[in-house]
Amino acid sequence: MEQQTLAGFDTEETLAGVVDSVIFAAPSGGFAVFRLRPDHESGRVNVTVQSEAPLVGQQVSLKGRWVVHPKFGRQFRAEHLVVSAPTSVDGIERFLASGVIDGLGPALARRIVRRFGAETLTVIEQQPARLAEVPGVGQATAEKVAASYQAQSELRDLMIWLEGHGLSGTFAARIFKRYGSFALDVLEQHPYRLAAEVEGIGFQTADAIARSIGIERDDAARVAAGIDYALTQIALSGHCCIPEGPLVERAAALLGVEREAVRASLRHGIEADTLAVEHVGGETLVYPPALYEAERRTAERLRYLAGRAEQLTVKAPAALVADWEARAGLRLAAGQRAAIEGALTSGIFVLTGGPGTGKTTVVRGMIELLERQGLTILLGAPTGRAAKRLAEATGRKAVTVHRMLEAQGGAQAMFAKDEDEQLEADVIILDEVSMMDIVLMRHFLDAVPAGCHIILVGDVDQLPAVGPGAVLKDILRSGVIPSVCLTEVFRQDEASRIVLNAHAINQGRLLECSAAGDFRFYELPDAAATADRIVDLCARELPAEGYSPLSDIQVLSPMHRQDCGVDSLNRRLQAALNPPRPAKSEYTNSVVTFRLGDKVMQTKNNYQKHVFNGDIGYIRELESDHLTVRFAETTVDYERAEIGELTLAYAMSVHKSQGSEYPVILLPLVPGHHVMLQRNLLYTAVTRAKSLVILLGSKAALQTAVENDRTKRRYTLLAERLTHTLG
Repeated sequence: MEQQTLAGFDTEETLAGVVDSVIFAAPSGGFAVFRLRPDHESGRVNVTVQSEAPLVGQQVSLKGRWVVHPKFGRQFRAEHLVVSAPTSVDGIERFLASGVIDGLGPALARRIVRRFGAETLTVIEQQPARLAEVPGVGQATAEKVAASYQAQSELRDLMIWLEGHGLSGTFAARIFKRYGSFALDVLEQHPYRLAAEVEGIGFQTADAIARSIGIERDDAARVAAGIDYALTQIALSGHCCIPEGPLVERAAALLGVEREAVRASLRHGIEADTLAVEHVGGETLVYPPALYEAERRTAERLRYLAGRAEQLTVKAPAALVADWEARAGLRLAAGQRAAIEGALTSGIFVLTGGPGTGKTTVVRGMIELLERQGLTILLGAPTGRAAKRLAEATGRKAVTVHRMLEAQGGAQAMFAKDEDEQLEADVIILDEVSMMDIVLMRHFLDAVPAGCHIILVGDVDQLPAVGPGAVLKDILRSGVIPSVCLTEVFRQDEASRIVLNAHAINQGRLLECSAAGDFRFYELPDAAATADRIVDLCARELPAEGYSPLSDIQVLSPMHRQDCGVDSLNRRLQAALNPPRPAKSEYTNSVVTFRLGDKVMQTKNNYQKHVFNGDIGYIRELESDHLTVRFAETTVDYERAEIGELTLAYAMSVHKSQGSEYPVILLPLVPGHHVMLQRNLLYTAVTRAKSLVILLGSKAALQTAVENDRTKRRYTLLAERLTHTLG
């Protein structure tokens, strides 16, 4: 359970003393618990801090508040920490004996301090050869101790430098890990490198450091870094590139400089190859280099693989399909037959279509006939939930694309499978390809060996990938890759209203819904009433119909804010479905309270833990400094500094639901969501449901979503590259 502020102590206090011992230090450097010996008090104090742990024996000055933890008692929660070297003989000995200096244990630390006393640290730093005066210390040990102390000293100096410039010392460990002994030089000479090279430090922090050392607003390095930051924000909106004009406007507004300064920096970046451009129809489009290379490489590999796939010795593909159709007792539509034949004859083939059009039947047919040709097939999808659906539909193993490529590394992906160590398969089938961004597609295609066939399956009417690019749409737009789009809904008289309404949404037609059946609409007077009804449905009405509120029901929302936004609904649903109890553990950070048993979602790819953005799990263990989440395929432990990768998942955005399928979907549609109300969002939400869709709110908002087919344009040139319009 989260610590509570002591009554009467809800004001900031200062505390100074010597670090006696470190109780816990998160590997990421984002959280520590240590025991402090205060300067003017007897006894010891437990201190928590959201930063790298200080070193035993260091003198620290703290600002923070006293709190009471239900398990660990009275603690000082430090919000600001400044460190200095230990000064007392006792403090120096405990510092050296703490294990932070390589080559020193308690016994040797005691002998060194007896020999040099208060001058010990000066000797180690300035005259390390004198350590040989201590019995048992040879030259190798002296050099090892001096080098290790130097590293610790540099980290301390880095923390002091940051604090002295009005910045948090919590960044010190990350900066020192990246630059080592050159860290201070980078801070003082090239602060904007931090934004590009140090995880967790963005442009705003680097800019604050730059301002603290007097870098001018229109400095060339600052303007170049601002352009890079603007391009990063553009990529987060799904674009691979942007016209020069809007980029100049954004960067100038961000930096508070004249547009001409931005244009000059752009010209310099283009000439120096730190930025990439394409000229299309008299317009200059600017790329971050990584996305330019990803888009260029994706087009190159698609063209190459399409032409290099091994030709199958299939003399009469139509006859093979007809034979399978007869044996399976099916009656395929013309489009379905054409799709299976295309998979037998094309190096790369694309299959698209909405719900109820028979994509799953076609994929099963493709697999069976390709296996009859003696081919080895791999199945994959962008997310774990989509891969699980594909496996259930085909009766064969399917994995995420990240697992297929053997993703590894930290925040940035590295893949064991690449152009040097490629996948072993004759055919690779990927489902839910609309979710794949340009970067993941590039890595996948690099790992596909020449001669391998690729079948891409997806629904182009869904929302595009969260990441940059519109890969599936661009491939279809190019017209250079064989494809079939299934449009016929089978047995319309027997089809669920979910399927029929999904197609009605795409065609902009009026939906058939009522207060009962498998597609319901509940009209409610306002957002507050809509939120109330959602909570009641999840906690009482739908469980009475036999649905599990945690595993069967998924609430979606177009937005994160407002009464019917993801954040508010998560808080209310958590209170209703997993309320607090005296014996139930909790953890609260600045954003959310987590409780034992909560339904949670991973919000970023973590390649070390093998959990990825959008994975859903349940909290099975929760302590003050860590929690354990059970996902579908794995159980993952999170240290306190890593808990920020999780969020509650009783409600989620429609984007986060892509690739998933749930028995029941609830979706509020209220006037406050008007910015996000569009056809492909509604379509994506509705097609996540297997058994029941419930829309709630305003008929006018529903009608707005159905009628609004204006999707936000993504700046990409993949289609043009595929058609050789560009290089």
